[in-house]
Amino acid sequence: MNFIDGRQASSEAFAKDRGKGEAGRSRGVRPFLAMLPFIARYRGRAIAAIAALLVASLATLAVPIAVRRMIDFGFTGERIGLIDEYFAALIALVGVLAAASALRYYLVTVMGERIVADLRSRVFDHLTALSASFFDNARSGELLSRLTADTTQLKIAVGTSISVALRNLVLFVGSVVMMVVTSPRLSFFVIVAIPVIVLPLVGFSRVVRRRSRVAQDSLADASAYAGELIGAVRVLQAFTNEKLAGGRFSNAVERAYLAALGSTRARALLTAIVIFLVFASVVLILWVGAQDVLEQRITAGRLSQFVIYAVFAAAALGEMSQMFGEISQAAGAAERLNELLAVKPAITAPPHPKPLPKQGGGEVAFDRVRFAYPARPDVTTLDEVSFRVEPGEKVAIVGPSGAGKSTIFHLLLRFYDADSGDVRFEGVRVADVDPHDLRARIALVPQDPTVFAASIADNIRFGRPDASDADIRRAAELAAASEFIDRLPQDFDTLVGERGITLSGGERQRLAIARAILRAAPLLLLDEATSALDSENETLVQAGFARLMQDRTTLVIAHRLATVLSCDRILVMDHGRIVEEGRHDSLIAQGGLYARLARLQFDTAAAAE
Repeated sequence: MNFIDGRQASSEAFAKDRGKGEAGRSRGVRPFLAMLPFIARYRGRAIAAIAALLVASLATLAVPIAVRRMIDFGFTGERIGLIDEYFAALIALVGVLAAASALRYYLVTVMGERIVADLRSRVFDHLTALSASFFDNARSGELLSRLTADTTQLKIAVGTSISVALRNLVLFVGSVVMMVVTSPRLSFFVIVAIPVIVLPLVGFSRVVRRRSRVAQDSLADASAYAGELIGAVRVLQAFTNEKLAGGRFSNAVERAYLAALGSTRARALLTAIVIFLVFASVVLILWVGAQDVLEQRITAGRLSQFVIYAVFAAAALGEMSQMFGEISQAAGAAERLNELLAVKPAITAPPHPKPLPKQGGGEVAFDRVRFAYPARPDVTTLDEVSFRVEPGEKVAIVGPSGAGKSTIFHLLLRFYDADSGDVRFEGVRVADVDPHDLRARIALVPQDPTVFAASIADNIRFGRPDASDADIRRAAELAAASEFIDRLPQDFDTLVGERGITLSGGERQRLAIARAILRAAPLLLLDEATSALDSENETLVQAGFARLMQDRTTLVIAHRLATVLSCDRILVMDHGRIVEEGRHDSLIAQGGLYARLARLQFDTAAAAE
């Protein structure tokens, strides 16, 4: 399993995996194997870092040899001059060690930053490519936690922990080898002690990893809840529920804290056990070695060399115990990212997509289409829906809430695929077209317009990124948006805040209309596009729409008669079916659902007056 070519999983499987325990998850270093494609991009830098690590380790391992020779040969009268040579050699070794360590730190840290930056981009690109059905179940706060907190945890592992663990592993192995070379007898005690030290390390690392995963999931819960609250802070304050929200968030944070506390306790206990066992074994070996020196089985210099190697091995093993804790935490983060990147989009381009006509006019056709949302498979949203919209035709879709009006737009944009029947655009089944090519021919004005934390110009330019300033201004004029933009302190360069918080609902909707106008697509989808406009601005926008719709096919979801009356045809929907079809006058004369909806609107308008 790896980050890019992992198992296929639906959004429902992702949601289930989110709540699983340790069972079924990859163990050990397997989650990190998925990092190999990212590391391979910088193999030269990785090789240089490993070389620097080896040079630094060899320089460290050479120090005890110089110490032994100095003790054994440098303190005799005839060789007193060797002391200067040995200390000079030690200074040279320290210089090599410092330079190699600095180079290793630089290369590994920069590579960790680069790899995690690539990984974050990969995760974000993957998220934006997932189908709408995935986001029906996922929570944006948790996804952001995986994109930020989990990748940061991996950055610590790749940029620091793994490098330090490798350095200590090399030192440990090298020190053990040199201990055997120095004194096979004393090395026997070390070899006996190693399993006693390593077994707790392996066992506790699994416990730490499991608890770290729980801590990360708990933190993601808290982040998701906070994201929802901050996004709706005005509603929160309007209902005076600050204390309630604060209490719930505090509980979520406390759960994350307790989970992190459990992970930290396991790491602390692991560190204490390993350090005690390691240094207790060093003390034992030192005692045995002292007896050997007294009995002249070993020289003082050789014992010193052995003890230094033993201390190196002990320190390396103790350091590795801490690094294993951090790497175990990173393994939990890697698993969470692996789960996310293993999800495959439900909507993808076919292996051999069919091209759309180059000069298509936006023709739309539904043929006996049935559909139920994946999140509600038992509720049929569209039931045997059939209709056709000719190029350049303006068709309104009306009906009560929940009738399936917006679902028609979702299927046209291929956010979902129909359960049965055909949806065609410009004569081609939308399932046979690359979704990107399909959506490039459609302009959408949603009922709840999305405005980004950017300038007015950037928000409009979102409809066509290569548009000129003159094109943006013309689109704003057609959408009757220039009227309020000209009053802003910096005109089109004015920042509008997150979700356009500084704008009114009508102003945000006019920006969304300008964005769709700028796209200049052959098919225009208007989902209650004038619902947040007052009568005066609606009249201005309708005039812009009249110019915009002249050469474009238009589907309009609307309740206001001013919008419906200008359409060539009206489709009336109820409970997922088209129950009436015709123009305004003929539908009124039928006295059916449309006539009742129109009468209710007239009565409401009269009461308001």
